[in-house]
Amino acid sequence: MTTSSVSKGCFVFKPSSKKKKTTSLKASDYFHDGKADSQNSESRFETCQSLWQRMKAETERVQEDLNTNILDSLLEFARKSTASFQSKTDDWASRMRASEIPTAALVLGVNVPDHAMTFQSLSALLQESVTPYVVCLQSKECSALKQVLQKVLVQLMGHSVCVEDDDDEEDQSGPRPTGIPSRKMLCSMATLCGWYTAVTQKSASPSPGKKRLSSSKGCGQRPPVVVIFKDLESFTPRVLQEFIVISSQYIQQLPLIFIFGIATSPITIHGMLPHSVSSLLCIQLFQSLSCTQHLATVIDKLVLTTTFPFKLSGKVLQVLISIFLYHDFSVRNFIKGLQLSLLDHFYSQPLSMLCCDKQEARSRAKELSHEDCENIRQLPSFMRYVEKQEPEIQVQLLTCDKRVKDVTQSLLKELHAYHKNYYPVLRCLHALTSSLPKYPLGKQIRELHGICLEKNVWETEEYESAFQLLRMLAKDELVAALRTCTEILKCAKKLGDAVEKLEEFIERFELLDRCSAVVEMGQEGEEELPPQKGLQKKTDLFQLQKSLLERESRRTKKLSKFELLRLAVLDCIDSIVKKHLLPPESQPLHEVFYYSSAGTLRRHLNAAPRTAIQTALNNPYCYLQSEALKSEGGAISNAAPDICIVYKLHLECGRLINLYDWLEAYATVVAAAEGKDPDSAAAAQLDDVKHARFIRAVSELEFLGFIKPTKQKTDHVARLTWGGC
Repeated sequence: MTTSSVSKGCFVFKPSSKKKKTTSLKASDYFHDGKADSQNSESRFETCQSLWQRMKAETERVQEDLNTNILDSLLEFARKSTASFQSKTDDWASRMRASEIPTAALVLGVNVPDHAMTFQSLSALLQESVTPYVVCLQSKECSALKQVLQKVLVQLMGHSVCVEDDDDEEDQSGPRPTGIPSRKMLCSMATLCGWYTAVTQKSASPSPGKKRLSSSKGCGQRPPVVVIFKDLESFTPRVLQEFIVISSQYIQQLPLIFIFGIATSPITIHGMLPHSVSSLLCIQLFQSLSCTQHLATVIDKLVLTTTFPFKLSGKVLQVLISIFLYHDFSVRNFIKGLQLSLLDHFYSQPLSMLCCDKQEARSRAKELSHEDCENIRQLPSFMRYVEKQEPEIQVQLLTCDKRVKDVTQSLLKELHAYHKNYYPVLRCLHALTSSLPKYPLGKQIRELHGICLEKNVWETEEYESAFQLLRMLAKDELVAALRTCTEILKCAKKLGDAVEKLEEFIERFELLDRCSAVVEMGQEGEEELPPQKGLQKKTDLFQLQKSLLERESRRTKKLSKFELLRLAVLDCIDSIVKKHLLPPESQPLHEVFYYSSAGTLRRHLNAAPRTAIQTALNNPYCYLQSEALKSEGGAISNAAPDICIVYKLHLECGRLINLYDWLEAYATVVAAAEGKDPDSAAAAQLDDVKHARFIRAVSELEFLGFIKPTKQKTDHVARLTWGGC
């Protein structure tokens, strides 16, 4: 199947249901690159699919945990509002609250692409535990009050029709489609109240033989109707005001609860609604987690972990974080970028079938083919490893496949051990430096991780400034940080020696604390100067200043026991960092686990539509890959699509383009494509088909913004763009 679009993009064609049953997906269709055999492709495809399913499940679990608090608060708000509707109290305060519409102002942040998942979970939980009547409204579908009422009626009455089968409401024209109200039915709040009264009465006393309308837990006989405004800022203020005023008049007959989805600030409500309207609402504010906190949790669970063997290089991680921070703040799009990185890594890396758990990777390394061994020999990290070996071992690694398999198993084992030690030490260093002023190594752990991926962190100025600040930490702060580091490092079995050293330092600090009084007395005794016999002699100001400076220098040169112990523990931490926080590029076979094609990822995620369109129009071969479309220089290929021919002809014109001259030039090029002589009379003759094709191509150029009509001359168009791509 082909498309007529000239812009760069991704087109999805859903196969028929029959093909889904008869055909099966083959991994080689997706991962075959001409180098690896079908078995390699199958293994890569299965590994990629399995790994992504695990990452997707972990992502859903993380998002569910992060949204638990805010969703539970909203459910509790809905239950309390339902209880207030059903209460029989007759005091003045209760009557005033009963005349107001309970409204939850849910501030979700500017990460609008992530809101859909939150509202989907909220709607499902409300229908499960509070009320079966939940309506979700979007601004693009509610430009007028009539459309708002129609959406509410369709969603609610469609639900009731599905539950109850009314056979006697069938007219002569046949049964009415489920979920669509009759054309004769007036879309008004009175109609909704009548429907609600009828439904609640039927649910309270069902007729024998008919299934009772299922009611949710705790909603009683009068479950509320929850209306969710997903994007409040995008609604027309006049439409919103009218809907609220009308709804408030029916609040006694129809228990309504509003939920406002807000992306910016709660002040938006008062900006859109005057006081006369906002006073009809009983508003309660709910604040969700910020998108940066959400991203930090996702990175911690998916990237900074040994659970998943797939890793991102420093530049790739920087691309994803930059898109998050400077484009949309969307965690959902960050996860999509992570998925794209995973797919591209397994597609482009023939050895990616080794990107799996330790035991499985070692078993697969034993079964490597000769072609896989050759691919390992061509890896830059493996070539550097070979160069460091003895000449005899080098010959074996370059000629013997069995030797390569054995070395690959040991290198993969070392790489997994490297990751198990890397992340605890990274968290330990972050725990030490995250509380320092000005955050020399970054406030977030992802910033420190990015530095460690690119270079030796101990050689950076930020690391040096951080340790200078650590050398000035007080005893209590330092001991607390060391305790945190000890707890972090205990999760790594191979870091037992480091844990013992840090615990020993903590004991020495505690012992020093108990003996501090004695030490201070000793220091005071040492600082007392011996009595001088010539003290009564006259001393000038220069001699006095010199003696004071010498005394100060002696005092600064002599370090206390606490200062010496502090320097020793920082040297110990520095040695741990230098041993375990080496960049991944220093590890052999790191290409198997790390995806580093930052340029490819940026081109996919940060597309440039104008450049892509101009490239497609100027050189259609770039996308269509047809040999007939190849042309030299600025020549116009007569086999190109009509819009490409018209576009290249318009580049040769000035500010105003004569349509008739443009049409004749187009007809000349098309005639050459048909095999006619451009100078013959038959080629000069314009038929209706060529004329229609030309008009369509010009209309497409106008739609893309390259030309526009002009009032200066009726048979001319104005050119809008200058310069190529």
